Amino acid sequence: MAIRSTASAPPRRRRGALAVGELLGDVLGPAAKKRGFASTDLFAHWADVVGAAYADATRPERLAWPRRLDDGGEPAFEPATLIVRCEGARALMLQHDTPRILERINAHFGFCAVARLKIVQKPIEHLGPARPPRPRALGAAEEARVVDLTAGIADDGLRAALARLGRAVAAQRR
Repeated sequence: MAIRSTASAPPRRRRGALAVGELLGDVLGPAAKKRGFASTDLFAHWADVVGAAYADATRPERLAWPRRLDDGGEPAFEPATLIVRCEGARALMLQHDTPRILERINAHFGFCAVARLKIVQKPIEHLGPARPPRPRALGAAEEARVVDLTAGIADDGLRAALARLGRAVAAQRR
């Protein structure tokens, strides 16, 4: 009876689709580490951490850890400073709610990781749904051609839908 070695066996592949969130950590991990974050977890759950009042007006920028002095003794843990980008109009309200937000951030990490919140007033990029560009206006000849091509269709709804499609196709040409 031969014993199969697991070292020579090919790695098993997962079947099915992967969630984007599972892949984001691998892609954004190195960029997050450059900014002082151990993982992208705080970015992913920022809206849950700060609440709906600040989710759309704030973003975590960087986590600044204090320098450790190498004095030969046991290094003492010192909490970090979280630098938060905030829109100017909400910065004062965010400063007022700093103790509550610090509690929520530390509860998210599970230990006292952040002692200070530094607010930097910068605009926030709002990534809304992308709007398609407006189609160009059709010339009289193009509009007449669309009407002529759809004139023989008896059903009004189908004729209107095909006319819209024809206008969209004609607007993209050129």
